Amino acid sequence: MSNPIHIRRAGPDDTNTITAFNLAMALETEDRRLDETTLRDGIRSLLGQPQYGFYIIAEQPGDKEKQPIGQLMITYEWSDWRNGVFWWIQSVYVIPEQRGRGVYRAMHRHIADEAKNDPCICGIRLYVARENERAHAAYRRVGLLPSNYAMYEQDFVLGAQPVKP
Repeated sequence: MSNPIHIRRAGPDDTNTITAFNLAMALETEDRRLDETTLRDGIRSLLGQPQYGFYIIAEQPGDKEKQPIGQLMITYEWSDWRNGVFWWIQSVYVIPEQRGRGVYRAMHRHIADEAKNDPCICGIRLYVARENERAHAAYRRVGLLPSNYAMYEQDFVLGAQPVKP
C-alpha cells in the first residue's frame, strides 16, 4: 500500500460503517441476512458499554479524508486458569478491494501490541469457519495457532447454522 493504514478505536460516529461492514460480512461468510435494526442497536450498545468490548477501524488515508477499509471487534473472556482476560477477535471485515494488502495484519498488530502492554490481558483468541481457508492462512501468518478446543453454541437469537461437512 502506498499510504499507511491508520488504526483507531471506533466511536458512535462509526455506527453506520460498522453496520454496513457487519451486514456484508454475515452475508459473505455465513449467508445470513441480519436484521439491520437489531444489528445497529447491538453496535450502539457495545460502543456505549466499553466493559463489553470495543471495535477498531482501519482507515486508508484519502485525498480529503480517511476512508474506512476494515474493522474488528474485541470482546472479553475471563480466564481463572490464567488470572487474566483473553481478548476475543470477532466481526473481522476488510472491504474486498483491500484484501491481501495487509489490512488485517495492521489491525492484528495494533491489538496485539495493545494487549501485550496490558498486564491484565493473557492472550488473544478468535473463531473462524472451518471452510474459510483464506482466513485460516491470514491468522496463521500473524502468529495465531489452531486451538485444542472445538466451539459449541446454543444461539437463542439467530438459531443454529447447519455444520457443512
